[in-house]
Amino acid sequence: MAPEASTSTSHRSVDVLVSKLRRRQVVGSREAALETVKVLRQVVSRAKFSNIDQLVGLIRLVGRRLVEAQPKGNTVRKILHHIREEYNTATKGTASSSSAVSSSKGVFSIANFVLQGQPRKQPVAQKSEAGRTTTTTSMSMSVRENDPHDPDSFAKSLKPVLMEAIQDVLDELETVYDNVSKNAKDHIHSDEIILTIGHSKTVEAFLKSAAHYRSYTVIVAETSPSYSGHEMARSLSSAGISTFLVPDSSIYAIMSRVNKVILGAHAILANGGMFAITGSLLATSAARVHSVPVVVCAGQFKLTPLWNLYHEFGALDFADPSSVLGFEEGRLVGKEVEVVNPYYDYVEPEQVDVFITNDGDHPPSSVYRLIKETYDDEDHEL
Repeated sequence: MAPEASTSTSHRSVDVLVSKLRRRQVVGSREAALETVKVLRQVVSRAKFSNIDQLVGLIRLVGRRLVEAQPKGNTVRKILHHIREEYNTATKGTASSSSAVSSSKGVFSIANFVLQGQPRKQPVAQKSEAGRTTTTTSMSMSVRENDPHDPDSFAKSLKPVLMEAIQDVLDELETVYDNVSKNAKDHIHSDEIILTIGHSKTVEAFLKSAAHYRSYTVIVAETSPSYSGHEMARSLSSAGISTFLVPDSSIYAIMSRVNKVILGAHAILANGGMFAITGSLLATSAARVHSVPVVVCAGQFKLTPLWNLYHEFGALDFADPSSVLGFEEGRLVGKEVEVVNPYYDYVEPEQVDVFITNDGDHPPSSVYRLIKETYDDEDHEL
């Protein structure tokens, strides 16, 4: 990696975001993703690089620092995927356009399908018109890596396209709540009883959107010891939704009256499982016993190629145990009693029926395909 590229990793904005993530000053997956995109946009705009490998190496280095502060890195992987796509479009337009012309002349046979795979849709710029072909050729010729006469030419010609790609990711994050909840009325019916737990902003937007078309009841578990369910209940009640707040211990008892469980997710893993707020495992286990469908509302930015390789309790992180068992209980603390307060539960894919994302509804078995389309294989480990 070039020295001028590596020095950009000490960008002050990266240090500030790492500090905020470690101190939990940035709360929520969407907020963390937004901050990450904004920081990466600054890094790319100020970076000096003469080839794509230097830029990818720089972003991966910044991504590793962010993952150490908060172990996900989905946004960094998505940015890398978009950068490679824009680079391939800009530098290999001629080759792809020539292959498109040759494939249009030939016939897609079974033999070609086996050898080459399913043909992809070609961009509009790859039409056979003379003007279009000239434009693509000029673009591919203008982007040159490791130019000895002008080392900055590669970065200057590619940065505008990269900034547009990063802006697309930012726009997707800013509109994720609206896109997830746009079809809420198709999943919630009148007079249904919905159970949720904690305060997920995605679930909140989903339920409020359905309330414009349906009249239903929501039961909110208070989610001890954080008691974030109280805020969720107040928000839904103020929106005119019939809302009941119940303790976590009564989830199993009332599950037989519930029609649907709607949860949020902190991260969706490659096997179709997920990390969700503490208490989600209790709710999904009770729902499975009573054959109640479990629906998870989450943006696609929460997809991660990682698997459950963490603590045996299935937690990514742990909170202060004193909120569960105070130090005044000196008779128990420190005497063969281990007190844990996980932030998240690991929910197995068998306990989830469908994921509702900003790109449609997907069963847990198809999560691997979404991850394949969203991230590159070489970025699974930053």
